[in-house]
Amino acid sequence: MALVELRGVSKIYHLGGEEIRALDNVSLDIEQGEFISIIGPSGSGKSTLMHILGCLDTPTRGTITLDGVMVQDASPRQLAAMRNRKIGFVFQFFNLLPKLNVVQNVELPMIYSGVSGRERREKAMAALEAVDLVNRAKHRPSQLSGGQQQRVAIARALVNSPRIVFADEPTGNLDSHTGEAILALFRRLSTEGRTIVLVTHDPEIAAVTPGASKSGMAGSPNTWT
Repeated sequence: MALVELRGVSKIYHLGGEEIRALDNVSLDIEQGEFISIIGPSGSGKSTLMHILGCLDTPTRGTITLDGVMVQDASPRQLAAMRNRKIGFVFQFFNLLPKLNVVQNVELPMIYSGVSGRERREKAMAALEAVDLVNRAKHRPSQLSGGQQQRVAIARALVNSPRIVFADEPTGNLDSHTGEAILALFRRLSTEGRTIVLVTHDPEIAAVTPGASKSGMAGSPNTWT
């Protein structure tokens, strides 16, 4: 069984009597350890697909299975637990809390998991070491560059050892040189066995991943439009 399985997934919105199909009959498998991209222009349904894959939203039709669990049958509490323990998120604008320092930001997912303070600190420092930011642990986000803030966000996404990491336009707020460094970090994490799904509108960024999926209607595996 694949780590993630989508079968016939559609997401339909009704606005002012108009039916809007953000996703139309999408079927997709993501295997453990894959590094793939979901690519398409603005408004093509990329973020909708990521939100469904990441248990942030539910489909109008179809089924999704994550690590053997049927997501559409899960309660809100079960979904929250799955997001916390099985999924890591990295966003374009970092979403770091400005009043917390770096290591405190990385610890946040573990607070919701009930991890003890000592273990939280040890795991947070290990995650920062993985992104080469141990020396910035006591800094606040405002004292970091954009690339450093994104690396903190990646450390936070990794700290609970999730089964899969979703990165939504992770280089969109960075200069090209810094963006390349972040992509290199994702490639390294992939070689270490992490499952990573990169969401982007940029074909050049998508080209760094072994498999590219275009958001929208169903097609063959790793080829979506």
